[in-house]
Amino acid sequence: MNNPRLAYFEKDDILHLLISEGPESKSVELSPNITAELNDQGELIGIEILKASTFLRDSIVESVQAKVLGLHSP
Repeated sequence: MNNPRLAYFEKDDILHLLISEGPESKSVELSPNITAELNDQGELIGIEILKASTFLRDSIVESVQAKVLGLHSP
């Protein structure tokens, strides 16, 4: 990764991780509201998360619950 950058667009609740510079050629939906952005060589250049606040909240809550219940090994 070449100097990754993170940007949050509060109005639209979008989190964008820019991994490398360059034009986006294609995108692939990894799961609902999560998209991988690829360049023309098929290399990952960014990740976009829609409804980011909900996604992060739910991910953190699930992780904490798993640790509290001993379901996650260190």
